[in-house]
Amino acid sequence: MPNLLDNKIALVTGASRGIGRALAQRLASEGATVVVTARSLDSAGNYAGTLKETVALIEDEGGRAHPLVADLEKEQDLQSLVERAVGAAGGLDILVHSGGKAEYAPTVDMEQAMFDNTFGHYLRAPFILYHHAVPEMRKRGGGWIVTLGSVTALPPLRPYDAFAAQGGATVYAAIKAAVHRMTQGLAAELLADNIAVNTLAPSTAIRTPGASEFIPEEYPSERIEYIAETGLALCHLPAAERTGLTAYSLHFPHYHQLPVYTLNGKERIADPVLPEYAHPDIVPSGLGN
Repeated sequence: MPNLLDNKIALVTGASRGIGRALAQRLASEGATVVVTARSLDSAGNYAGTLKETVALIEDEGGRAHPLVADLEKEQDLQSLVERAVGAAGGLDILVHSGGKAEYAPTVDMEQAMFDNTFGHYLRAPFILYHHAVPEMRKRGGGWIVTLGSVTALPPLRPYDAFAAQGGATVYAAIKAAVHRMTQGLAAELLADNIAVNTLAPSTAIRTPGASEFIPEEYPSERIEYIAETGLALCHLPAAERTGLTAYSLHFPHYHQLPVYTLNGKERIADPVLPEYAHPDIVPSGLGN
């Protein structure tokens, strides 16, 4: 049987580790040629994981991947990334923006540089990438854009818990809420071009090299395969059938009864279970938030 993404080309940012790597692996397992990008090829820096390792994981499973080094805090790298990806792989059908480094601090104590970095990573960077990616997708008759969101974009529950009062996530959460709204508006603007635009977010917490420092040791977390499968589900149907959604990693496959597979697509894993501690305002269908 043909794969869902045969002959498709995807660009995945933040693909040296964590959610970005998992998404790249799952897209490649369905036949996509994946251009993976991060700040360095073979240096992990403060966290485990490199582009070279991501490419090896994909190729070891028979997939195709091209590494591109790009620091999205550098204007030239950001502005040229899509052009370079098209040059490396021959086109662009799918853009997944999962790159960025979460930095938390109480709002009135946050330094301007941290605010600017957070805004740059999570709102300005995708805005620039959209500008360059959409014309390439139009050339191919359509495409898919997925931007990583966050459950923190939803209002904190009352009575406020310690994370809401002291966690320092307010600015990050506000920018992620803007991402959700930008997705919904861009989906409407690009529907006529058959370009689907969706937000992807963890339902709870996923322990990745960059996120683990913010997750208490005793706090339960979900398997990364759920968000990878949800991301795949946002990258193959026509825009008329699936666009403008905020899809949460446990809720979306549970609601739509989607089977979830390992990152190489070879084995089915347990269906997602919605935990009691998940945010009660998540809309499982994706049509909201």
